[in-house]
Amino acid sequence: MTRILVTLGIFLVIVGVAWPWLAKLGLGRLPGDIVIERGNYRFYFPLTTMILLSLFLSLLLWLFRK
Repeated sequence: MTRILVTLGIFLVIVGVAWPWLAKLGLGRLPGDIVIERGNYRFYFPLTTMILLSLFLSLLLWLFRK
């Protein structure tokens, strides 16, 4: 369990550092992502991006377990 948590933490750090480059690929601005802008307020909820990342990670973990 510890190894999984450490690996997940390292992966999240890598994704956090690489996010500016991933954003240039269009990740985070997909159709279905919710953006509400009113005056000085901006709410952003990347629903479609999270679903795609979840599917990708689930597939990746499934492949590593086999």
